[in-house]
Amino acid sequence: MAITAQDVKALREKTGAGMMDCKKALIECDGDIEKASEWLREKGIAKAAKKAGRIAAEGATRVAVDNNTAVIFEVNSETDFVAKNEQFLALMDTIQNLLLENKPSTLEEAMAATADGKTLEELVTDATATIGEKITFRRFEVVEKTDADAFGAYIHMGGKISALAVLAGTNDTVVAKDVAMQVASMNPQYVSRENMPQEAIENERHVQMEILKNDPKLSNKPEKVLHGIVEGRLTKSLQEICLVDQVYFKEPDLKVGQYVKNHNASVKSFVRYAVGEGIEKRQENFAEEVMSQING
Repeated sequence: MAITAQDVKALREKTGAGMMDCKKALIECDGDIEKASEWLREKGIAKAAKKAGRIAAEGATRVAVDNNTAVIFEVNSETDFVAKNEQFLALMDTIQNLLLENKPSTLEEAMAATADGKTLEELVTDATATIGEKITFRRFEVVEKTDADAFGAYIHMGGKISALAVLAGTNDTVVAKDVAMQVASMNPQYVSRENMPQEAIENERHVQMEILKNDPKLSNKPEKVLHGIVEGRLTKSLQEICLVDQVYFKEPDLKVGQYVKNHNASVKSFVRYAVGEGIEKRQENFAEEVMSQING
């Protein structure tokens, strides 16, 4: 299949690899960006795949708690300036209230909820018209807990990142907020290794083995030795993406799981939203835009 410049650009931004390496990877993987990303990692070409969730749009996220219900959501705008606009913030307040009151299960249900005689979909359309930028209510999650649990909510940099953690066996919201701050700063993917799909573990094991096989210093070692190295690297890799195995940011001698256990609690779940993750941002040349307006 034909490999476009846009495909190469997307893979380069995702992996940090060079342009020609990205093009070669895409050719090898029939244009599949995810497979090409893994191919680059296996060849030792790509940088750590932590750029996969890079921020590529503006707006704000928010988390809010009301008794045993919490909501976390994201609203996007075209510029960061608009995300600080009073009307935009008022829309965020309206969405927060509608989510907490109606507890919708889908985006369609949320958009159909009404406030002051208008549906949320109409309110978003109105905001787009009056603010002058496209406003999008992108995603949300409603989380419920019991009286025996605790919510931890944290909003970073005015909504650039929001995190919600649920701890079981405690009502200590301070400890729960600490865990939410950990989630916001370290971006875990799973609560623990036990929560990971086996497919994800096997995929990471395969990637680590291919990296070793492509390392000239290690490729000739016996399979048993390679297997031992792979398992060690796998454990380290999984510790970075599993919340309870991460080093606790306030006390480097503790893992998050032990910190929580010290307070007779356990991590039940978490949600983390970062503004614009996974959205390709429009590249603008303001000089060209000004000239086009003058010439137009």
